[in-house]
Amino acid sequence: MKEMKSAAKSDADDYVIRLAQTPDELDAAAWDALLACQDHATPFMRHAYLHALHASGCATPATGWTPRFFTLEHGGGLVAGCALYLKSHSRGEYVFDQGWAQAYARHGLAYYPKALAAVPFTPVPGARLLAHSSADRAALLAAVLQWCQAHEISSLHLLFAGAQDLQACTDAGLLLRHTVQFHWTNPERRYADFEAFLAALSHDKRKKIRQERRKVEQAGVRFRWALGADITESDWDFFYRCYERTYLEHGNAPYLNRDFFARMAKTMPEHWLLFVAERNSRPIATSLIAVDAQATGAAAYGRYWGAIERVDCLHFEACYYQPLQWCIAHGYSRFEGGAQGEHKMARALLPVQASSAHWIAEPAFASAIDNYLQGETQAVGDYLADLGQHSPLRGSA
Repeated sequence: MKEMKSAAKSDADDYVIRLAQTPDELDAAAWDALLACQDHATPFMRHAYLHALHASGCATPATGWTPRFFTLEHGGGLVAGCALYLKSHSRGEYVFDQGWAQAYARHGLAYYPKALAAVPFTPVPGARLLAHSSADRAALLAAVLQWCQAHEISSLHLLFAGAQDLQACTDAGLLLRHTVQFHWTNPERRYADFEAFLAALSHDKRKKIRQERRKVEQAGVRFRWALGADITESDWDFFYRCYERTYLEHGNAPYLNRDFFARMAKTMPEHWLLFVAERNSRPIATSLIAVDAQATGAAAYGRYWGAIERVDCLHFEACYYQPLQWCIAHGYSRFEGGAQGEHKMARALLPVQASSAHWIAEPAFASAIDNYLQGETQAVGDYLADLGQHSPLRGSA
């Protein structure tokens, strides 16, 4: 691991700043201990997850994801860290900046490589600048920015960042960009079961969900679920067949390969929950979600789905109703439905703002993008306000 010159001072000694070329160079236990201290930690920033992305060949220089992981040490211990990637494209990010890249190209400037602090292929909000304190977080961000400037990187992007990250970025003068996701919550676990949840919805939404579930049941489809080590290798194989098919049907190769999921089954089994749809004792579809019992209130994250047979409303059942029913039964108070998808509101996943932070090296482009983001921020705010007028919950109009 390469040691760099300190970018900031502590009250006593300089920070020791190190730059890792691969996740292998990081101390896994120290990294995970640092992650556990964050207000918005998710399983997707765990060392095992980042390592699996790299070791499986999914997020490597060959696929346009070149790791440059920063760590800061003070007093002999790890106090801050950031998973950074140099990107040669904008795929797999879910915060769309291709228009910015095209504008650079029209002016004869290179937008790529850019620097990205994010979890590859994973649009889940969470901590990006892992740090013990606000001072350590500011020092980490300063070190990353200094490195980007020294290497003439066009830009730095912290995607789906946590609140503490966004505050540090705002303090450092970065630009904020907002988008909308849809999350379900069970506040104070007030829903004792799925029927209690349905009772909280407006009549038309409750009726629609029951109709959709009935269609799946009448088609002869039954579900089973498996958690962690109970997911068998044949389950994983069938899941991947479905997952791959979903991508191929849209004309794209999947971002994640079978080896990545094999590594997840081995190193992070407790974070995976698989729903399998069966008809006539034969599997026809799967939905894989991530779970984190240690998160505040316990959280679940909708991730991947696929089917080998068409059944009306099967997607809604596999990706929303089965996971929500499981979350209620097992005391989970939050289910994040992933990026985009206004249709999720009809299933009581409500709109929330997700934010990113951006540093643009070229002053003229920074000014132009700032102007653009001001308009976009207003539009997102108006969109959220409009969605708020159409809540599926009773008495929330």
